[in-house]
Amino acid sequence: MSNRTIVFTAPYVTEILEKPIPTLNRDEVLIKIERTSISAGTERANLTGDPSVSWASEKKVKFPRSSGYSAVGVVCEVGDGVTTLQKGDRVACSWSKHAEYCKIKEKCAYRLPDGIPSSAAALVHIATFPMAAIRKCRLEIGESAIVMGLGVLGLIAVELLRAAGAVPIIAVDPIESKRRQALELGADYALDPFDPDFAKTVKEITDGGANVAIEITGKGQGLDMVLDCMKRFGRVALLGCTRNSEFTIDYYRKVHGPGITLVGAHTSARPELESSNGWWTERDDAISIIRLLKGGRIDLARLVEEVHSPLEAVEIFERLTKEPSFPVVQFDWTLLN
Repeated sequence: MSNRTIVFTAPYVTEILEKPIPTLNRDEVLIKIERTSISAGTERANLTGDPSVSWASEKKVKFPRSSGYSAVGVVCEVGDGVTTLQKGDRVACSWSKHAEYCKIKEKCAYRLPDGIPSSAAALVHIATFPMAAIRKCRLEIGESAIVMGLGVLGLIAVELLRAAGAVPIIAVDPIESKRRQALELGADYALDPFDPDFAKTVKEITDGGANVAIEITGKGQGLDMVLDCMKRFGRVALLGCTRNSEFTIDYYRKVHGPGITLVGAHTSARPELESSNGWWTERDDAISIIRLLKGGRIDLARLVEEVHSPLEAVEIFERLTKEPSFPVVQFDWTLLN
């Protein structure tokens, strides 16, 4: 039995390859995948061979590469050391792949309660990214918040900020359709960052500036702009991957003087074993997202704009390299059955 897998075989080249079913280690489970979600920024960087895709030591991106780290599926095999899952369990998955079958660590599979649709479950892992950023900013009920950039992470951040009691929530993006979508998801205001009175408007809305900012544009200009919108002692989470470092900030006037805290919010910057105030493990955040879905506090399913067969992957990833505002897209692997 083959395992059809989406692979980036060279820069800008996507193929659907038949691979063998993975063999499990003791602490792993094999998942028959239902849905996978595209995380546009990361997958664009992987597909194009952007050398900054690895923040650590990798200076040249090696191919072939695969991606698709947020998924949902059903456990079809468990390793000898697995104790918390069994065959037939439906799970949300972290660090999976765009493939029919994926093996992942037991700790990266989260059993789902009844009633959570595949469209929402396939976004659980991605949703832990803005969750961690909000926690690191120590948001308190009634504080104001601004979200810079309304891709999938920014839209999820809007939902989570509303669930966390932020008010007002200001969503920011130059694309009008994204701003409308953010308002539908619970933002109180939606602004264009290139409006000449952008920072002034934010300070008027927030009575002097935002307490918390989730910066997701991944651009130096976005960070520079949001710093103009902050209240004294504000906290800014750098959630977007700012891959190009060729920009300058007036740190003395925009950070040092007003006492702004800049927080690195890459998802790998987490404790591995035990959560504490503001610093939660990936697993604990994923379980929290599932609780919020079950309790009706958030609705990730309504974020999904397009669903495609994996057989359309070549076309979809070609669009990813060309469309500056890529929609929230999922692959439905059940269409291959």
